[in-house]
Amino acid sequence: MPTKRVMSTRVLLICAAIGVATGLVSALWAGLHVIVAVGAVPLYGLVLGFHVLPGVIAQQVLRAPWVALITHAIAALISTAFVPAMAGRYLLAAIVFGGVQEGVSALLRYRHWEAWRFLLSAAITGIVIAVPLWFAFDVGALPLWGGIGFVALFVLGPVAWTVIGLGVGSSLRRAGVIRG
Repeated sequence: MPTKRVMSTRVLLICAAIGVATGLVSALWAGLHVIVAVGAVPLYGLVLGFHVLPGVIAQQVLRAPWVALITHAIAALISTAFVPAMAGRYLLAAIVFGGVQEGVSALLRYRHWEAWRFLLSAAITGIVIAVPLWFAFDVGALPLWGGIGFVALFVLGPVAWTVIGLGVGSSLRRAGVIRG
């Protein structure tokens, strides 16, 4: 009879620590969302791309199933405690960003933890969130350069933040966060 695989307390605590840290930073980041959404729509992809960090760091450190989604959920709950007006946005970001990260990992059977896999996940996330926000921000009404910049930065934003997250995750691995 096969045994159930249960997530260890250590893994959950690492997810919680990463989620709390990124959730606090995300709450501080909330004002920038408003400023860019109102005054510099083409740059919004760079700001929103920040939300890849919880899952990227968790997956880079732990390299295990479900850690991206769990860490995103914790980060969303922490952010919501400080900026309740953005609760829906934080929870939706957790589902979309964490879901894409877990989905790409699952499709690759949780066997590939190279940088290309994280960057692929980031680019897919950027495309997934750019489409509905194109319509929400009525980007078609912007000048051509604004529309091109919007799409480009929605892909490049998550990719850039993923590179940062990979650096943080690698540093945590080297520091011994996962050692027994």
